[in-house]
Amino acid sequence: MLELFKKAVQRNEEMRKPLSSVPWKPDEPYPQPYYIFDSTKQDWEPMQQTPITSSEDTDPITRLALYSWNIDFMLPHAQPRMEAALSHLESLVRAHFDPPSSSSSSSSSPATGVVIYLQECVASDLATIGAAAWVRSRFAVTDRDGAHWGSGHYGTTTLVDRRLLPLGACFRVHYAQTRMERDALFTDVLVRSSSDGGKEKRRVRLCNTHLESLATAPPLRPAQMRLVASYLRASPGTTPGPHAGLAAGDFNAIQDFDRALHADNGLRDAYLEQGGREDAGEGYTWGQQAATELRRLYGCSRMDKVFYVGGVRLLRFGRFGEGVEIDDPAQREELVALGLERPWITDHLGVVAEVEVVD
Repeated sequence: MLELFKKAVQRNEEMRKPLSSVPWKPDEPYPQPYYIFDSTKQDWEPMQQTPITSSEDTDPITRLALYSWNIDFMLPHAQPRMEAALSHLESLVRAHFDPPSSSSSSSSSPATGVVIYLQECVASDLATIGAAAWVRSRFAVTDRDGAHWGSGHYGTTTLVDRRLLPLGACFRVHYAQTRMERDALFTDVLVRSSSDGGKEKRRVRLCNTHLESLATAPPLRPAQMRLVASYLRASPGTTPGPHAGLAAGDFNAIQDFDRALHADNGLRDAYLEQGGREDAGEGYTWGQQAATELRRLYGCSRMDKVFYVGGVRLLRFGRFGEGVEIDDPAQREELVALGLERPWITDHLGVVAEVEVVD
């Protein structure tokens, strides 16, 4: 498995996009379109960023459910692994779209918008995501190819509940301090505030990021998180800052300084806010499903997190994705042969946070 990791790092180095060949500048926002599936054309259509307004809607959303999951890009059989991940995610988010039919539940429960962050996607993953019927009907996606990734090999993508459209902004900030072409993907949505009974909408900024892996000297994750925090609070140009911000993803929190990155930047850590403790098994998101050799070397850790700031109230935090496996017997055997105890689709558990927008 260590050899597989070395080959993946080498391939990423070979596919790195030179700075002279990309249109963006490091540490500055670079706008990108998002895509909606057109059932008439049977294709994903690019949508340019549109200033979001407080227009009326028939499904007043006051809550957001944010799901974040790193799907290991190094393992073989990317398509069946992503298909299994999407099937699991569909089972989790279905309740937000199809609430129980009882009048006591469906009529009184506030509508919840769903956002899904994925990290370590490869090009074939984007095709798999775009082919899923439930994604086509219910979500906008930020990427159809890897054109906006600094790496020519893998990157992040976000799925946004179509009830939250139009997006007021969709942009990436490519980190200047990175050796692995990491970036922060931002999207702005409007969500009604529960404080005034859902009358007014507030702009919420969402950030999907994969912070630098491994221990480096000097460390790079502090500078990356500082940049994330600054954009959660401020807007490109002169428009007022967002009402609230949520950042999540694989934060690769493996060193002591990682424990304070939220506090250092005036952010709240959803796991800790809910009463979670560091170095507790119920908080670990990496290691349980890693190759046995890697788990023996590095143990388990809380790599994946959700940070938030501003006018939101945390309702729920948890993990998901434990025990999800692929089905094909030959593929299962191959994954186990690589050193996995079970044919898991990824070495990470996902994290989910549900918040309510308040004043």
